[in-house]
This record gives sequence, C-alpha cells and structure tokens, in this order.
Amino acid sequence: MSKKITTFCLDVLICGLGACIYAVALNTFTIPNQIAPGGFSGIATILNFIWDFPVGVTLIVLNAPLMVISWRRLGMRFIVKTIAVTVAVSVLIDISSTFLPAYNDDRLLASLFGGVLSGAGLAMIFLRGATSGGTDILAKLMRIRWPHMSMGRIIMLSDLFVVSASGIVFKSLESALYAIIIIFVSSRVIDYVLYGTGRGKMLMVFTDNAQEIANAITKDLTRGVSIVDIKGGYTGKHKYMLICAVRNNEVSSLSKIIKQFDEQPFMIVSEVGEIWGQGFLQEESI
Repeated sequence: MSKKITTFCLDVLICGLGACIYAVALNTFTIPNQIAPGGFSGIATILNFIWDFPVGVTLIVLNAPLMVISWRRLGMRFIVKTIAVTVAVSVLIDISSTFLPAYNDDRLLASLFGGVLSGAGLAMIFLRGATSGGTDILAKLMRIRWPHMSMGRIIMLSDLFVVSASGIVFKSLESALYAIIIIFVSSRVIDYVLYGTGRGKMLMVFTDNAQEIANAITKDLTRGVSIVDIKGGYTGKHKYMLICAVRNNEVSSLSKIIKQFDEQPFMIVSEVGEIWGQGFLQEESI
C-alpha cells in the first residue's frame, strides 16, 4: 500500500510540475507571439485569437469527446491519468495567464524557449504514463482503426494542418515558420528527457548467479537482460554471461544490483554509440 501511495504522490508531483512548465511555455512565449505550436493547444491558440476563448477551457472542450470515445479502448487507468492531467494543464493555463509576464521582444527567442519549456513539461507528464490529451489520444485511437499508420505520421499530419491554419488566421507566414521551430525543438527535448541522447553502456557480466541477477535487473531497473551459456577457456568451468544495455546514469545502480548476488563479478563495461528499442530511442515505422 505504501508503494502505491508513493507512486501516486510522485505522479501528482511530477505531472503537476510538468503542467506548470507547459503553462509557462504557452502563456509567456507562444500565445503572446501568435504562434500556434500544433496539436490541440495550437487550435486553442487560434480560437483564442479569433473569438478570445480562454485557451484552457477550449482545451477541455476539445478533449472531452476523445476522452469519452477512448474510455474503454485505451484503458481506464490511462484515461483517468490523462483526464486529470488535461484538466490540470487547462486550469493552470487559464489561471496563470492572469499574472505570467508575456515575452514580446524576439519571436525567434520566444519560439526556442517555448519549444524547450513545452517539451520539458510534456516529457515529465509522459514519464509518469499519462499525456495531456489532444493529438496523442487521437493518434492512439486512429491506430486502433488503422494499425498500419504510425503515431509519428498521424501527429505530424495534424500538426501540419494546425500550423497551416495558423498562418492563414494570423495572416503571417512567420507565425507558421516559428511554430515549426517550436514543434521541432519540443520533440527533441521530449526525446532527450525520455530516452537520453541515445548513447549508453553495454555490460557483459560473467557470473554463476545469472538468473537471480537478471530477475533483479528486470524488476528494479525495468531493463531487458540476455543470458548466454559460456565455458571458461582456462578453467573449463561452465558459467553464464549476462548482456544488458543501459543508460549512462544507470550503470551505478546496475553494479549495485549485481554485487548483491555476486561479490566478485567479472564485468566488462563498453561505450555504445546509440541504443534503439523500447526504453531508449524509438524509430516510428514509415
């Protein structure tokens, strides 16, 4: 029970902080400079410009039908988290718009900082297994109907539509171009926070306690491990070799886990240029 409470508190804390950062990105940098950075937040920015609708309220209205449709299809746990985050983001956007300062000096700087902050805020939300709704939910629903389509392509097409519409509504090609900068920077920041730079370490561990170590790594680090049967060339003894790829900052934790089961392991740690796959860099199918 205590673990569930701790996890819940972390979810609330990190998602809340991510929502605050995202609200700053919109109210300080993107909305005052008439930049619609794709997705439902971009649509809400456009509607705010045309009819002065509150951005936060508009986000809730746009997301409501998707939440109803996806309630059974995407799982109750995921949707409950997403509803909570969406409402929190929307409320924070409208409340903070009354006191956050607007930056109007350099639109290039506004797009860069808006992209960094929005990417950081969304990444923190994604880390806790939720989303802020919008095109992420739409893409998941569309993949259920058309599984051959990649989420990246669906989100890219929706962002392209919003960016094109913003250029027309704002009557400014620059607004559309700055929006593209925000989308690019935000996506890079999200990838960096979620998956790192793609670089990491590969550990090869020679031990007699392979299964125990593999189980602990899988449980505590949520990393995959391969076990290979080997034979010592000098001693002729049968041993096991564990192969595991981790991020740079996980090497210390992995070493501690290994030494819990083998006080004198023989380990080889090598640098890896890029790691592709679940938990690292992801490559959307075309």
